[in-house]
Amino acid sequence: MQKHMKNILLLSFTILLSCGTVKNNAQSNQNSQLLKDVEILSSDAYKGRKTGTDGAEMARNYITERIKEIGLSTLPTLQGYEQPFEITSKTNAKPLISKNLLCYIKGKSDDVIVISAHYDHIGVTDTDVYNGADDNASGVAGLLYLAQYFEDHKPNNSIIFAFFDGEEMGLRGAKYFVENTPVALSKIKLNINMDMISHNDKQELYAVGTFKYPELKPFFTTTSPNIKVLFGHDDPKLGHDDWTNQSDQGAFNAKNIPFLYFGVEDHKDYHKVTDEFKNINQAFFIDAVKAIKEIATNIDNQRDLQAIFKENLRMKKQ
Repeated sequence: MQKHMKNILLLSFTILLSCGTVKNNAQSNQNSQLLKDVEILSSDAYKGRKTGTDGAEMARNYITERIKEIGLSTLPTLQGYEQPFEITSKTNAKPLISKNLLCYIKGKSDDVIVISAHYDHIGVTDTDVYNGADDNASGVAGLLYLAQYFEDHKPNNSIIFAFFDGEEMGLRGAKYFVENTPVALSKIKLNINMDMISHNDKQELYAVGTFKYPELKPFFTTTSPNIKVLFGHDDPKLGHDDWTNQSDQGAFNAKNIPFLYFGVEDHKDYHKVTDEFKNINQAFFIDAVKAIKEIATNIDNQRDLQAIFKENLRMKKQ
């Protein structure tokens, strides 16, 4: 009897150890893929991913293949993942053909969270390639990570994953999206945007948006002791240090759609040729994406998103 019990205990321990090993291996693979996505998208081959260039097209192809690998759905109102639009400017004789990439996970509710990141950067100047590892290959990689997570853990709310083009030209992709939404604009209850989330020496990630929407603060609980998620850079009194409209979340804010923007403060490599994969903080980046995942999950667990903002939105209409 005692021998039989020992065998049962040994088998149970072996199963637990095996489950832990599988879980650790899965997490390691996810982290490796996260870093791989940044490294590839910010390599010289992509020529800085400037809107309207071959480099941008290469980035779209890569992201599209990753979307297919994850198994994300197309939106019923679109043919495929692309949402094309044109950008006209004084410096270009012809309009630039630009494309957002949009994909979708149907939730238990028709309410929609849009999680976004822009994939374009500033391209090539003379012989210098501006690879934009932090700005914003990091956000794109983070978006793919979150897409995989929510594909594996079905959300309560429906989620659109939006890879925006033309951010560096004035949030053009995000602005086009909110004017031509593939779902009713009233269904979009929140935008979570990521732009520059991989490069900070102080382990600080800023969350912008709680000044306007303090109701979101209770959802900011994370398990990582290695990262500090800070509120700030969203008070209008700060002037240029108010980031509310300085990335794609600004297009949602213009429509009074609640938003959160995750990003780091400017660093020495911002919009420089040195914004390369070798200069990001890999451990910080992994921790940042995990923290964003936890916060997004906390919000999604609130089944009635409208209830979070009900009083705030009522006051704004008065």
